[in-house]
Amino acid sequence: MQLFAPLYGRVMAWSRHRQAPRYLGLLSFVEAFVFPVPPEVMLAPMTLAQPRAWFRYASISLVCALAGGLVGYAIGAFGIELVLPLLERLGYSARFEEVRKMASDHGFWLLLVGGFTPIPLKLFTLASGAVHMPLLPFLAGLFIGRAKRVYLVAGAVRLGGERAEQLLHRHVEKVGWGALLLLVLLVAWFWWSHQA
Repeated sequence: MQLFAPLYGRVMAWSRHRQAPRYLGLLSFVEAFVFPVPPEVMLAPMTLAQPRAWFRYASISLVCALAGGLVGYAIGAFGIELVLPLLERLGYSARFEEVRKMASDHGFWLLLVGGFTPIPLKLFTLASGAVHMPLLPFLAGLFIGRAKRVYLVAGAVRLGGERAEQLLHRHVEKVGWGALLLLVLLVAWFWWSHQA
């Protein structure tokens, strides 16, 4: 965790800054195609500090993530060969190939539940562009998948306060793997229903 600890600390400091909404937007934007720290790291403490602004903060994060997702899609569509060495150095190349295959087979459904998986959003956006997924299903899947995540996080912190924030950070892996299992079940059901 030494690689991500300094970034995590910096993002936590940003969440207390008077320009925090702008930083949240920027973080949500770049996380969709390059940055390794998810925006919920800022979203949760910001919501905790100003609970009445939870919907506004989640909306900022969502809109900026969609804009960043378009950048990730464009990179995947037009420059994936330039990005592959970086993904390999970061240890994401095998996972990227898995996501690219899933994006090719089940693009919209992958993005729909992708917001809750432990797989970074940037792999979904890059892979969707690399397989030239149609833009409208890409945006619809990204919107729904990401909206579920940011509104759930901000809403849970709004309702549950500091305890909810701690629980979310502690159990994010379980929620992610549960969503991944749900995706596998949905894909299996979809495949089975079209075989009959």
